[in-house]
Amino acid sequence: MQSTIDFIKEKTGNFVPEIALVLGSGLGEFTKNLDGITLNYSEIPGFKTSTVKGHKGSLFFCNIFNKNVVIMQGRLHYYEGYELSDITYPVKIFKKLGVKILILTNAAGSVEKSLKPSDLMLISDHINFTAKNPLIGKNDDTLGERFPDMSDIYTKTLRDKVKECAKNIGVELKEGVYLMTTGPSYETPAEVKMFNKLGADAVGMSTVPEAIVSNYLGMQTIGISLITNYASGISDTKLSHGEVVEMGKKAAQKFAKLVNSIIENI
Repeated sequence: MQSTIDFIKEKTGNFVPEIALVLGSGLGEFTKNLDGITLNYSEIPGFKTSTVKGHKGSLFFCNIFNKNVVIMQGRLHYYEGYELSDITYPVKIFKKLGVKILILTNAAGSVEKSLKPSDLMLISDHINFTAKNPLIGKNDDTLGERFPDMSDIYTKTLRDKVKECAKNIGVELKEGVYLMTTGPSYETPAEVKMFNKLGADAVGMSTVPEAIVSNYLGMQTIGISLITNYASGISDTKLSHGEVVEMGKKAAQKFAKLVNSIIENI
């Protein structure tokens, strides 16, 4: 871990990020008009490379509204064959670099018709349907408690602030529970019905491991899902990753408007 931190500090100098932003599938255009320092995952000691279309695979260090921000342009997924320790490693690095607030974004499928494609959903809570936990193994007491409380993973005070931001800029924002599966296959119609009965509003293949570790490390966390499609059985349309990426492009302006407002006001 120290070699990662040393490398990043060597490349970024005195830059101390206070906010980290993880960009999900199709949302990579957020950095398009920003100036900053880019470090590819492939050159950072300890980092794994992203293999999914729509994930650039780089860290971007920039200043937005006089706040230092580090942006993950693409995340790692369990279905790529990585361990949860690989997926959550960047979150631990962010904590060591000085990050206090983590903003997690993802592309997700709607489990119910009230959530429509192109909607933005603020994550109020999650359901970990993977039977995996990134905290399994020997605990490092210098990082966090062995048995962390999980009652406020997506920090309520920040959720209230995000809702206020959305209202002030005229962006419609839904709120709901996100459920994670391992992927990479999409869910069956029967599974989607079950998820809805369990209390899920949207389903995806990411975010939960990072949120668990962020909470464990004592960081505050915001989660936002871009609803890219109806999950299996909700509509007759067959699912594809291309649809996910395309919807990300269509919602880019609305998404950027909300995230910029959040960074400015938190």
